[in-house]
Amino acid sequence: QVQLVESGGGLVQPGGSLRLSCAASGGILSITTMGWYRQAPGNQRELVATITSGGTPTYAESVKGRFTISRDNAKNTVFLQMSSLKPEDTAVYFCNADGVLTFMRPYRDPVWGQGTQVTVSS
Repeated sequence: QVQLVESGGGLVQPGGSLRLSCAASGGILSITTMGWYRQAPGNQRELVATITSGGTPTYAESVKGRFTISRDNAKNTVFLQMSSLKPEDTAVYFCNADGVLTFMRPYRDPVWGQGTQVTVSS
């Protein structure tokens, strides 16, 4: 069973920085795309950033220039460096893995982590 475990969330003041990490485990051979999504209270889950196994990133317009996504394919880990944080970045951040191939089988559906809370407040 593939699992994603996020870490690094917390409380930060506006203008501050946080780094989220997400490690995937479970007999993984490869993951096509890893990414981060977020969901604020009363809102739908939205894309923050994704990155392919080749290292090509995609960002939501709202985070471009402030957030940087990266990954370590050998460790099946994805990172999200968040800078110049704003109160509107407050949300639960979810890690996502799409196109997962394991020793047992390919996963047809994306795999999600349990989420980590990021709160930006003074």
